[in-house]
Amino acid sequence: MAAVAVDAGILKQASKVTLMPLLWQWSRTQDAPPLIQAALLASAAGDLLLETELQLAGMAAFAAAHACYLAVFLKDPAQRSWRVLAAYAALWAALIAALSPGLGRQRVPVAVYALLLTATAVAARWHNSRSGVGGALFLVSDALIALRMSGRDFPGRGALTMSTYAVGQYLLADGVTRTAGRSDQ
Repeated sequence: MAAVAVDAGILKQASKVTLMPLLWQWSRTQDAPPLIQAALLASAAGDLLLETELQLAGMAAFAAAHACYLAVFLKDPAQRSWRVLAAYAALWAALIAALSPGLGRQRVPVAVYALLLTATAVAARWHNSRSGVGGALFLVSDALIALRMSGRDFPGRGALTMSTYAVGQYLLADGVTRTAGRSDQ
């Protein structure tokens, strides 16, 4: 993340595309469910594709990751809260309304992807609080990317984006492996 903070060119790109493979490897040592591992691999593909001109393909890879997360989190939610759903729905609507004018032709793909990302945050929170924090951080990370895409950038956004993304992905996976570990005992 230091490479992102100082914008260190090739080191920045290398750190971005190695983060999820490293987390995937860790998830294997924790006996994470196959769909969690698939989510991390899809995220790795998304990171790689976003470093190219294939932005929509990168979004599609992340959409696949969110589909995997949703399948895991919705399989056996600990507690469904309509308040959580309502709060995240309002947040999604506010973000899309605020960012849409600056997104141009990417308005619809970003809105659809953001809806899937928001669903992941909701389902993760329904699963447990640890995964819920991970889902919220992933949402913050991608909202920061959408902010840049809409023409509203600020100093330090890149480092904040990578920090919330890395911690968010870790907590999403760790929340599942910790829950699975407790149910095995």
